[in-house]
Amino acid sequence: MLFKQHKISAVRILSLFFVSVWAFMQYGCVTNQKIKPAIRWTVQLKYKQQQSTNIFTDLDYGVKLNIIDKRTDKPILNQYPSLFPNRPKPIITTFPDIQSFVSETMTQYMRLLGFALDADLNTDYMLQIEIAQCEINMINGTWDGVISFNIQLSDNNNNVVYRQTVTGRTSNVWSYNNTMENALNKAYANAMENMDWSRIASFLKRAETPIVEKNEQVTGEGDTALEHTIIRWYIDSAPKGADVFWRVVSSTPDVKNTNQLYLGTTPYESTESFDIKGLTFNNSGDVQIEISCEKIGYSTQRKRFNVRQAIDQKEISTKFNLIEE
Repeated sequence: MLFKQHKISAVRILSLFFVSVWAFMQYGCVTNQKIKPAIRWTVQLKYKQQQSTNIFTDLDYGVKLNIIDKRTDKPILNQYPSLFPNRPKPIITTFPDIQSFVSETMTQYMRLLGFALDADLNTDYMLQIEIAQCEINMINGTWDGVISFNIQLSDNNNNVVYRQTVTGRTSNVWSYNNTMENALNKAYANAMENMDWSRIASFLKRAETPIVEKNEQVTGEGDTALEHTIIRWYIDSAPKGADVFWRVVSSTPDVKNTNQLYLGTTPYESTESFDIKGLTFNNSGDVQIEISCEKIGYSTQRKRFNVRQAIDQKEISTKFNLIEE
């Protein structure tokens, strides 16, 4: 263990020695008091995708990707030893620029995972990734890198459903080949791995039953489990051949009453999903479906069915015994 510690110390001393020699050659003698311009370095950004493919191919919704650079003119090179006072800290730029790089690599990464990008503008979710930090630091003769993202996922109604802050770090990068590039590129790779892709994907899949999404309102766009709950309708009468109508009767402000709509004649049988705007699993107990049965020469009859009960039973069925007028 002692030998190992001495070996690491020797490596750092050697690194500092090479940095000092290089800086001396770049900056010149300290006795020269003339302020020289800062030198510029360009870091080549690279990312190799090394992840499983087609993991999330059974998602019900697509996602739009929006990359925003939220850094406020902060230099990429943050901490750097002041070896020579007559020259300012080097200026670091990246190629490509960090926003373009993240946008391109993130798009490729998500497509390989199986996400559908920009599948349907009406139902897609929005994944916004803010670049909050992108820094390189020289500490004790080695390079450290850090990249941080603020992630926000919103549904098609602009409701934020998920937030996450992700940071990727790398430290003690001392190899002499592309040391800054290694530090920053490894930090980016670590940030990508730290993103909870499974959690993000979970919001892009429709719930199997309405009870899982109790407050999701029916919008008519087919993006809720309630709208995909199939209800069997069977309406009969004696005598047969009566006209069947239905309407919504609501005691909750989220769901409006409707006018009477024609369904068909008895015996009427159909399988349909709910298309009652504003309906949720939670308010379905306050909503009723009124069915009317009419036939010339017979009195009109009406029956009401609680929507929560219809959801549980997945059926609305009844028989009218019509009475002559």
